[in-house]
Amino acid sequence: MNDSKNATRALIMATLAMLVSFAVWGLISSQSTRFQAVMGLSDAQTGFIIAIPVLMGSLTRIPMGMATELYGGRKIFAALMLFCVIPIWGLLHTETYMELLFWGFWLGVAGSSFAIGIPFVSKWFAPERQGLVLGIYGMGNIGTAVANFTVPSFNRNLGPEFTFYIYGAGIVIFALIYYFTVRDAVVTSKPVSITDSIAVVKKTQPVWILSVFYFLTFGSFVAMGNYLPKLLVDIFQISSVDAGLRTAGFVVVATFARPMGGYLADRFGGHAILNWVFAVTMGTAVTLAFYTSFWPVTVASLTLAMAAGVGNGAVFKLVPQYYPKHTGVVTGIAGAAGGIGGFFPPLVMGVVRQELGAYFVGFLLLALFATGCWFLNVRKTNALTTTVA
Repeated sequence: MNDSKNATRALIMATLAMLVSFAVWGLISSQSTRFQAVMGLSDAQTGFIIAIPVLMGSLTRIPMGMATELYGGRKIFAALMLFCVIPIWGLLHTETYMELLFWGFWLGVAGSSFAIGIPFVSKWFAPERQGLVLGIYGMGNIGTAVANFTVPSFNRNLGPEFTFYIYGAGIVIFALIYYFTVRDAVVTSKPVSITDSIAVVKKTQPVWILSVFYFLTFGSFVAMGNYLPKLLVDIFQISSVDAGLRTAGFVVVATFARPMGGYLADRFGGHAILNWVFAVTMGTAVTLAFYTSFWPVTVASLTLAMAAGVGNGAVFKLVPQYYPKHTGVVTGIAGAAGGIGGFFPPLVMGVVRQELGAYFVGFLLLALFATGCWFLNVRKTNALTTTVA
């Protein structure tokens, strides 16, 4: 392995880069109620503007993972952050719903940052440490909490324009700091071609099963992290600032649970941990479906955050375990699945809220899907543990 000083620096800077990118990714969801009020949007339209950046972040994770394998995380991460200035500028000048959708779509590229850091960081550390290390890297998704915490406050105290200026300048400055302070790990083995990686992925089963699992764990984290501000405003009639602070709490719990999930997966195995994750998700989803008073919703939401975080860490312990030579491509595929898992729930929630005036159908679907993942994990564990590419 490479020297520990550079490895630690790579982990810290990649985690911070993901944090900054995820904060930018949350620029629309964190002020969705403001856009809804200013533009006169329906609940379904609001759900769509929340979901559209998630879709783009999902679609670009596969090419970002591939690009990182070819060109290294140092160049690709810095380039991604610099690109994000363009949609931030576009949002600053947005006046119509269609413009908001257009720039929100391109803002979603920030969400693909996750697929850059996994192959970049994993090359610096031994396999037996990767569960914990990649869990620490995954804590960068606390950037969503940063957006939920800061954006409503900036809007209220400084104005929306100043918010976009702060985020645009911040990501440019950090992109330059990142580029000049990290380097890619030196890999002595011959690089694996993208064609070889795709061929392995097509003929092996674990990647698709892990993608289904991450669709649930990361999808529930993204969906709740993005849609919870609106849900809390609708149910409890609190201010957008208060809703943002409470949503930040959800994201913080999920974020700090992620390295714990990686650590537990290192010790007890990823599949064993996922059994518990799926069971807890079933219970919390049912609770959220049928209880709308403050404390049950709070406890169930934070418990779901814990399960999602632990599950995210456990899944990405398994990715380099099954695919040590193809981590970039597999990360992109599983990461895309997780992002898509966060794309559909806001759409469903928006339509259900508009038609039925409640959210219970969406949470019942979550419980049903978690049940399916639990059965799949139990049935496929023995077969998967013998498959390594």
